Amino acid sequence: MRIVIAGAGDVGKHLARLLVYENQDIAIIDLNQERLRQIGSQLDIATIKGSSTSYQTLRDANVGNADLLIAVTESEEVNLATAIIAKQLGVKRTIARISNEEFLFRKDILDLRRVGIDELISPESLAAREIKRLLRIAAVTDTFEFDQGLLSLIGITLEKDSNLVGKTLAETSRLNPDNSFITVAILRDNKTIIPNGNTRLESDDHIYFIAQPDGIDRVLTLTRKKQIDIKKVMILGGSKAAYHTARKLSSIYHIKLIEQDKDKCFELADQLPDTLIINGDGTDVHILEEEGLADMDAFIALTGNSETNIISCLVAKDRGVKKTIALVENVDYIHLSQNIGVDTMINKKLIAANFIFRYIREGDVISITSIHGVEAEILEYEIKNNCRITNRYMKDLDFPKGAVIGGAIRDGKGYIVLGSFQFEPGDRVVVVSRMESLSEVEKFFK
Repeated sequence: MRIVIAGAGDVGKHLARLLVYENQDIAIIDLNQERLRQIGSQLDIATIKGSSTSYQTLRDANVGNADLLIAVTESEEVNLATAIIAKQLGVKRTIARISNEEFLFRKDILDLRRVGIDELISPESLAAREIKRLLRIAAVTDTFEFDQGLLSLIGITLEKDSNLVGKTLAETSRLNPDNSFITVAILRDNKTIIPNGNTRLESDDHIYFIAQPDGIDRVLTLTRKKQIDIKKVMILGGSKAAYHTARKLSSIYHIKLIEQDKDKCFELADQLPDTLIINGDGTDVHILEEEGLADMDAFIALTGNSETNIISCLVAKDRGVKKTIALVENVDYIHLSQNIGVDTMINKKLIAANFIFRYIREGDVISITSIHGVEAEILEYEIKNNCRITNRYMKDLDFPKGAVIGGAIRDGKGYIVLGSFQFEPGDRVVVVSRMESLSEVEKFFK
């Protein structure tokens, strides 16, 4: 597949890094020569200096023979124009990054496919969807549901008093007699481990499980985590991400949003009738306390400053808030979240890049997500009649060591996949894979 990426910022760079593992034919366009130099020195891709709205630049990128054009520059107007021009030049499919939510909310009227834009993505809207998911099971740091919860991915930090500390995965099997969950990944000292039966669990490990519905409660019990009932949520900042988040959450929770700019407050009050908008400096601890910080169940920091978001979450945690989420711009910060006390850090650009990545996957991929700070992808495949995996037992597969099949969904029921599980056509299976193993994993599902 030939893919042209317009924009060598964080989204474009992360996408390019993901695609290198796919052995795709990639070209990336940007006006900034230094950005291109850095990417070119790290990745084996073609770099083209110029404007992505330039006919000649797109010709130089051979966009007419490309399968996919992804426009992810910082400018919405440039992205839309790039996709339209590229479509006219012959690219098969286009994706454009936007910030104007009207394009998303009024798709019934603004059908941009007619002018050549096949898919729109809003990093802010995707971040809001991620936050909504994280609040659903607030005792965990990460969560993702498959087929409306028939299986779930959950992440938990292992405390010293957990029953699992010091045990190998093989030894923990007796604590899971009905096989309602399975460990699929471990983040330890910023290194990602795809475990096996001999892997021994340690205190402060960040562990990721695939679980059946009743398996979630068992994992919480074994790790001594209590489920948190979220009712009151405080959002810091009036950014676009904050707007999208309040819009998605206001029908579920009592939302209080604090924003320093008075004009922005009036604007948000008109747009968010079910959210209480407070004009104040959210970096002032006294203001947060006056607005009832200690009574909140969750605190979500979504200002444009990563350090402000992190520090305010730490203040909220110190005041007894059960769940904290911080938006960060620096991808390197995400690895720190479990070490410094913030429950979850998210990066909207990484979320957007991973959302786009699902368009590039081979095989019958139903969904794809990523774990924050973990160098692995979570994929859901549907098994076809002619797959290598069809009608075979798990124990007979020479599956890559850098990947694991955690669960399967069949006839409306979720199963944890062990050695005696036999795969059938129509099964939907959940795979956790390190990046370097993705191409090998795909061969089992083609």
